[in-house]
Amino acid sequence: MMEYEKVRPAGMSLNSFCKYLGLTRSTFYYKPKGETPENLCIMEKIDKFFLEHPTTGVKKMTGYLRNEGFAVNEKRVRRLMRKMCLMAIYPQKSLSKGGAPKYFHPYLLRHLDITHRNQVWSTDISYIPMKGGFMYLYAVIDVFTRYIVGWRLSNTLTATNAYELMRECIGVHGAPEIVNSDQGSQYTTKDWQDLLTSYGIQVSMDGRGRCKDNIWIERFWRSIKQEYIYLNPAENVSELRSGIADYVKFYNYERPHQRLDNFTPASFYGNKEKKVG
Repeated sequence: MMEYEKVRPAGMSLNSFCKYLGLTRSTFYYKPKGETPENLCIMEKIDKFFLEHPTTGVKKMTGYLRNEGFAVNEKRVRRLMRKMCLMAIYPQKSLSKGGAPKYFHPYLLRHLDITHRNQVWSTDISYIPMKGGFMYLYAVIDVFTRYIVGWRLSNTLTATNAYELMRECIGVHGAPEIVNSDQGSQYTTKDWQDLLTSYGIQVSMDGRGRCKDNIWIERFWRSIKQEYIYLNPAENVSELRSGIADYVKFYNYERPHQRLDNFTPASFYGNKEKKVG
C-alpha cells in the first residue's frame, strides 16, 4: 500500500486511483509476506548461479540447489524464480509473462545497424539481494553508448514503476527512436504502449524465452551484481539506493567499456561525433 500511496495524486479518491491502476481495493491494501531467511538464501544462490549460467531452467536449478544441500522441489524453485523474474534463455513457457497479448510487439533489432545515441533504448527489471530481503531494480540503457539513462529501485513489480521511469528518462534525455523490452506484464499494457507511441517511439519486444535479444541490459545486470551488489550486501534500502547511485555514476563516467574502445559510456553519449570501432 505504501508504494502506491507515494504516487497517488492529491485529491484523487481511492476508488478512482484503484480503477486507474487496474487494482481492487483488497490488492491496494494487501501487505505481502516476506520470504523466510532460508528462501532469501536460496534466492541469492539462484541469482548468482543464473548470472553465470543463463540457460538454467527450473529442473536444472532444482538439481543444483539439492547438490548445494537445500531440500527443495521444482514447485518451490519455480515460484522463487518467478518472483525474481528469471527465465532461461532457451524457448519455454515464460515465468514472468502475463500481459495482454494484444500489446505484444515484434522484435525490431534483428539485423538493425545501431549507429547513434538515442536510437535504441533497452529496459528491464532485475532482482537485487540485500541482507534480510531484496528489491527490484528497473533500468534503461542506451544501446549504442551503453549509457544508463535512468534507473529506479522498488520493492514491487508494477507497470507503474516501468512507466514512470521511462517518462522520467524521456524528460531528461529526449525520446529514443526505439525502446526494447521483454514481454513481461510491466511492458504489455495500454499505458506503456500509449506512452511510447505518444512520443513517436517504436515498440520492440524480445522473442519469447530469448533474453539474449536484450543482451545490453543483461550485461549491465552482470556488471553491477558482480562488481558491487555481491561484494557489498546492503543492510537497508537507503544504503542500497545510495550504493547503486554511486555505481551507476562510476559505470557511466569512469568505467572504461571494451565495446567503446575503452572510452566511458558518458564520453560517447555526450559526444555525437565519436565512432565505435
